Amino acid sequence: MSFNFNNEERKAILSYARAAIESVFDPSIKPHIPEMNGMLKQLGACFVTLENTPGGQLRGCIGNIIAAEPLAQNISRNAINAAFHDPRFPKMVACELDEIEISISILTPPKSIPSPNDFIVGEHGIIMECAGRHAVFLPQVAPEQGWDSEQTLTQLSLKSGLPPDAWQRPDAKFQVFTAIVFRENDYND
Repeated sequence: MSFNFNNEERKAILSYARAAIESVFDPSIKPHIPEMNGMLKQLGACFVTLENTPGGQLRGCIGNIIAAEPLAQNISRNAINAAFHDPRFPKMVACELDEIEISISILTPPKSIPSPNDFIVGEHGIIMECAGRHAVFLPQVAPEQGWDSEQTLTQLSLKSGLPPDAWQRPDAKFQVFTAIVFRENDYND
């Protein structure tokens, strides 16, 4: 599974995600996207992130780590879920459509690493599993927050509902992945 989208394809994918959200408000909108040489029919996993503009405040973020459906379907479903089903935020209302920026992170399959020392900030997304709990950060989260590796792992522990040093426990397991990340503001003319 390999995804390599040019700038025009990335713009089309972002427009498709926006149309998926808009279709909830206006059922006459039928989101459509070209096949892009079959890439969007491949199994793929993504996260769709919504941020308020200006300011970049998180407004919703939903996704999948494991690919279980065609990428086009995953993008549409996660865009709708980020707008209307992220439990951290109220459902989006129509007047917010012009106030959000959409970004999409298309993920590679996760792979286990033997130690958190193998995690590379800014290159890897990371998944931690410990004591029956888990948490994930996309690759762009740590650099956006200004975190180093230890700060990222501490925040990951807290996100999973465990103490800040849980990442150091012997039963903590880690996986990493990379992502192709693109956002609407990258393509505004």
